Amino acid sequence: MDRSSLSRSRRFAPAVALAAAAALTLAGCSSSSGGKKSEESADGASAGKATTPRMTIALVTHQSPGDTFWDIVRKGAEAAAAKDNVDLVYSADPSAANQANLVQNAIDKKVDGIAITLAKPDALKDVVSKAKAAGIPVVGLNSGVSEWQKLGLMEFFGQDESVAGEALGKRLNEAGAKNAVCVIQEQGNIGLTQRCDGVKKTFTGKLQTLNVNGTDMPSVKSTITAKLSQDKSIDYVVTLGAPFALTAVQSVSDAGSKAKIATFDLNKDLTGAISKGTIEFAVDQQPYLQGYLAIDSLWLYKNNGNYMGGGEQPVLTGPAFVDKSNVETVAKYAAKGTR
Repeated sequence: MDRSSLSRSRRFAPAVALAAAAALTLAGCSSSSGGKKSEESADGASAGKATTPRMTIALVTHQSPGDTFWDIVRKGAEAAAAKDNVDLVYSADPSAANQANLVQNAIDKKVDGIAITLAKPDALKDVVSKAKAAGIPVVGLNSGVSEWQKLGLMEFFGQDESVAGEALGKRLNEAGAKNAVCVIQEQGNIGLTQRCDGVKKTFTGKLQTLNVNGTDMPSVKSTITAKLSQDKSIDYVVTLGAPFALTAVQSVSDAGSKAKIATFDLNKDLTGAISKGTIEFAVDQQPYLQGYLAIDSLWLYKNNGNYMGGGEQPVLTGPAFVDKSNVETVAKYAAKGTR
């Protein structure tokens, strides 16, 4: 992991440590006792299970069909739900209006808690207010670090996208990049915009932005290929998700370009590409941790009145760099679908 990235998050470390300690303490208190062995998790690790009353939590994201990033978020949420005796109801839609309707559905079902992403926060403002009026606690994750407090969410788990972008921009400078293109796969997504804006803030070379249709991967490939064919001086392609980075590898080859590739976010195939050298590095925001903490935080609040981050600060899960120097360690977790 990049030490400079970690130092930026250091002032939030106590919140993470406190949350983890609280979770472990409560889990230990509510685990089965009497000398019985704790249940085994899917990967063989010992895990205590809460005996607190069954509760229902809705996780509503802006996931696009086929975007495997959210499989990792969901896996973390499911792990927390299994530990906490929670019935997890997952739903997603890339349309902000449809996402708002999904949140309303959760309110109508009188769930015990709601976790949401804020890719387009303005569209969710009213429905969040309705949830609060109904006495349902709402936390945010992944997208919306700059907006969660304005909407009145209880807590937020994710990375500061602007800080992450700035860190990547500095990394491009260290690599000697001169002309980079930042590929945005979903127009209007505030988090993606903040990433590219952050890169632009610190990158001393030329930065172009390229909008693509992230729900149509053949179109993504052809659009990036056309850009690289048009401008042979581009020496770095920056993508904002692992699937798009892997597609960019094909585009670089098709265009006969010498551009290198860097990206935000990971998956199993992406770590393999870093090992092979076809992708230089990735910024890891730990999506599994985001999903896990979002669900666990609501359980902690309902059962012990806990607030992570003191209700005032986000709990940061990134950024950290993954490159050839540490990819082997990360890859073993990515192979399980948790990084």
